[in-house]
Amino acid sequence: MSKLTGAQILLRMLKEEGVDTIFGYPGGVVLDIYDELARTDLNHILVRHEQGAVHAADAYARVTGKVGVCLVTSGPGATNTVTGLATANCDSIPIVVITGQVPTRLIGNDAFQEVDIVGITRPCTKHNYLVKDVKDLAKTIKEAFHIARSGRPGPVLIDLPKDVSIAKTSFKLPDDIALRSYNPTYVPNRKQLQKVVELLKKAKKPLIFSGGGVILSRAHKELDELAKRNKIPVTSTLMGLGGFSGTDLLWLGMPGMHGTYRANMSISECDLMIAVGVRFDDRVTGKTDEFAPHAKIVQIDIDPTSIQKNIQVQVPVVGDCKISLELLNQMIAQEDMDAFEHHLWLDQIDNWRKTTPQVYDQKDVIKPQYVIEKLFELTKGEAIITTEVGQNQMWAAQYYHFTKPGRFISSGGLGTMGFGLPAAVGAQVAAPDKLVVDIAGDGSIQMNIQEMATAVQYALPVKVVILNNGFLGMVRQWQQLFYDRCYSSTKLQHTPDFVKLAEAYGAVGLRATKPEEVEKILKKGIACNNAVIMDFVVEPEECVYPMVPAGAPISKMLLV
Repeated sequence: MSKLTGAQILLRMLKEEGVDTIFGYPGGVVLDIYDELARTDLNHILVRHEQGAVHAADAYARVTGKVGVCLVTSGPGATNTVTGLATANCDSIPIVVITGQVPTRLIGNDAFQEVDIVGITRPCTKHNYLVKDVKDLAKTIKEAFHIARSGRPGPVLIDLPKDVSIAKTSFKLPDDIALRSYNPTYVPNRKQLQKVVELLKKAKKPLIFSGGGVILSRAHKELDELAKRNKIPVTSTLMGLGGFSGTDLLWLGMPGMHGTYRANMSISECDLMIAVGVRFDDRVTGKTDEFAPHAKIVQIDIDPTSIQKNIQVQVPVVGDCKISLELLNQMIAQEDMDAFEHHLWLDQIDNWRKTTPQVYDQKDVIKPQYVIEKLFELTKGEAIITTEVGQNQMWAAQYYHFTKPGRFISSGGLGTMGFGLPAAVGAQVAAPDKLVVDIAGDGSIQMNIQEMATAVQYALPVKVVILNNGFLGMVRQWQQLFYDRCYSSTKLQHTPDFVKLAEAYGAVGLRATKPEEVEKILKKGIACNNAVIMDFVVEPEECVYPMVPAGAPISKMLLV
């Protein structure tokens, strides 16, 4: 039996797990891995910052459905991954991050570039490992990928000391993984699903509330069938956008703090809520004791710890969203449900849609909503949209109507500024033939702007649409509405010339300052076979509406 080094075993196991792309940044303790990497056909994307590597791997996973992989060095290389790990953990994204570590004999001695990355990341990973013996490496890698992709997905970290990557051992492929304490429930209890059927028979105002679990389990077709066969309106969390078509008549829009009027009112008035793959985040629920006050609530989720965590539910269903919805649809098909078409309920929702739509007033200064609407029209909703975090993210969610899953890539639970550009890089690597657009703010884009170099180096034609309002817009909005316009540290007194900055990176820079220039600049940027930054100088004090103030029920919205 041949002997392999730890570095060789690592790369062999990555190939066995179906990995074809790694996002990374080299350093001293991972040089042996990088030396072996050069002898393989694995595609390595050299980012410009380790945080960018994790965000890129995250987006790669969201687009492909595979496990994203990241490789970095020890010390600051490892600590730079923490924000990306926390982002993936909040949004349940399957990634494996491999960090280099000082030799095992130096661990605990405050060696150069030593940190306890296992201890640091324990709260923000699904699981993590410190490999101390090369004989354990192959099995550890197989376990890590199994844990990352199964059940409720999430990030896993493997900390690999330098001496372990050099050491040799006999190699054989590990057996299938069986973890006694980890056995996710995929198939739901049919008795619980029958309770859902009985509730649906009686409901006059049913509502489906879908989330990121629908996207992750690829349950969009089953969700579509449940909604359309039974004429049930659908609302979705930020993470669930695209799980149900944003152009369908049953679509209500996103609910919550910046949700549509009709979505928030539908939640407040419904008598049955079927929640699928959601965790009832505080940005959605508002004041929890007034959330869906008239409804019997069903919660379907693969993670039992998410059920009843934030909102009391009447029917908990533990199981994979796709399998659960498929079984639920089969059970409904055996019932006489044709008479329950909920005409009065749908008429009420249509009235909310007509009387209180999302509106803005486009006059002499570019409105950010107008830019997003034009982008949607020109791309026909077919682009993969990544976002930064803030007003840009909310306007993207409101005005770009996602019709398919995997088209909206955004940091939901953690709200990570700087996510969008490296995510666009990862998404473009995952889908080289797709148009990928990062919708950004002039504040958040600067947090990981260095990844423009990555995009240019690898000829990734990502497009960046900057909604440039000269502020940290979402924080400024709160200061405007609740702090008497005391704009403390939110006005960006100095911002680079983004056109020149794009050119400095070897990309294309474009700018629009008037409404009549918006469409022309978008068309030019989209048509360009290069990385592009499009700088749209927009209304400085435009706010995202509707808005639910902190602590208020979601039915109490500020509309203007």
